[in-house]
Amino acid sequence: MSLKIRGMAKEGSDAGGAVEKAAIAGGLIATPVIAWSLYTLKTTGCGLPPGPAGSIGALEGVSYLVVVGLVGWSLYTKTKTGSGLPNGPFGLLGAVEGLSYLALVAIVVVFGLQYVEQGYIPGPLPADQCFG
Repeated sequence: MSLKIRGMAKEGSDAGGAVEKAAIAGGLIATPVIAWSLYTLKTTGCGLPPGPAGSIGALEGVSYLVVVGLVGWSLYTKTKTGSGLPNGPFGLLGAVEGLSYLALVAIVVVFGLQYVEQGYIPGPLPADQCFG
């Protein structure tokens, strides 16, 4: 008599869960920072100030990259599976995905208005127009 042991693998992996959690945390931080940045850009004509040792400006830049990354991941997943990102724990990944699309639309609108009204979009580094 032989004993056969079969293990069942969890759907997904621990690494996938870590990526989802990082995306959720990044998105939950990035979208309010972008909202603050866009509000500041619309009201002052400049983005966020650099802050101590450039930390606020760095947070602003990384936030834009996080949102673009989340939208890119979502579009890639949509083309491969036919649906967007999974909901994730408590539906937070799905919420972050939606917020990222809203942030991207807001970026396009505010940058467009900035260009039409001011004639320029501030660069990522302090320049003569902003904080130079």
